[in-house]
Amino acid sequence: MVIDIVKCAVKNIFRKRGRNFLTIIGIAIGTASVIIISNISNCGTCVIGNEINSLGLGGISISSDITGGVPGNLSNKELSSIEKISSVKSAMPVMMKNAEIFTQNFSNTALIWGIDSKANQIISLKVLYGRMINNKDINNCSNICLIDQNLSKAMYKRDNAVGKKISLVINSCTDKYEIVGIIKTGSGILQNMMGDYIPNFIYIPYTTMQNITGAQQFDQIAVKINEKADVEAVSKNIVNVLNRESEAGSSYKASNLVKQKDGLMKLMDNITIILSAVGAISLLVASLNIITIMLVSVNERKREIGIKKSIGAKKIHIMLEFLFESLLLTAIGNLLGLFLGMVISYIGAVCVGVPLNIRPDIIFITIAFSVVSAVAFGIYPAYKASKMKPVDALSFKN
Repeated sequence: MVIDIVKCAVKNIFRKRGRNFLTIIGIAIGTASVIIISNISNCGTCVIGNEINSLGLGGISISSDITGGVPGNLSNKELSSIEKISSVKSAMPVMMKNAEIFTQNFSNTALIWGIDSKANQIISLKVLYGRMINNKDINNCSNICLIDQNLSKAMYKRDNAVGKKISLVINSCTDKYEIVGIIKTGSGILQNMMGDYIPNFIYIPYTTMQNITGAQQFDQIAVKINEKADVEAVSKNIVNVLNRESEAGSSYKASNLVKQKDGLMKLMDNITIILSAVGAISLLVASLNIITIMLVSVNERKREIGIKKSIGAKKIHIMLEFLFESLLLTAIGNLLGLFLGMVISYIGAVCVGVPLNIRPDIIFITIAFSVVSAVAFGIYPAYKASKMKPVDALSFKN
């Protein structure tokens, strides 16, 4: 019986090819729009997450708490105290200054990071060419630097600029620095899109920056904790240790950068869901077309319904036939839309140069929503057809 109902549904779909084809196209466009929007949003979320990781936003950042009383000084004493805490894997001083960059044919601004030789253990710094800052550079306060891959391309039209020299103006002091390493900072998409807001990054030994600025204190201390340690608990412990050992009631604070990053990523996930929901409106509009098509089909097939009822077809059989027809239209539209959405998303990802990240949950929800819509909007025409009296149906003339 089920097979006969499905055969009738398929036959009826091909009976009015043009009209049903437009209905299928409408559903396909709606499904494809949801898939494309969700994939674009998810790709954007993943790219931003990778960029944030590449900028080193992980672990804990210790700084002075200017709102908690006397701001605490961050020096080698505080660094040593933090390193002695059992849950701390490694810690390093961080200094930051805005500077101007000059070469023979290039000038720009940059954010200078003063770091030590343990930087790649704490923040995400992948050396493409050359080397990292080492202990000799720290001890000798060497005028060496690491620059971003994109900055190397901008200055020298090539990825590898190791051995070249650039001039940095920090605190009105101009010095030449030798490039000893080229750093890859993720895909660089975020920086390309927001170049006016995200500066070029240049890394130098923190001792060199101390010599230039005359400041012996650090701006921050970056801390990496053991993998199984509780970030919140370790943060509180570090602050308590520093406050207890500090003089004149100095105050410190810890920023859980992992928590901040997770909060941002959760926000991006919510944006993805909202955008997908907006795209689902087009799918809802396409699904609404089913009720119109099915009502027209019921009206056109009154005599057929009357004949089937006169030879013994029950109400449930007529109702299921029309429901199967609406579900079949939706299923074909969904499959076509899913295929188109994936193909367009893949082509877009390849053109932009990012990996395609798919949300299976959104795909499942989209298909489920479409099927539920097909049943909801097809049930009234199906019910209307099943309630038709054979005498009325047989007396109907097109």
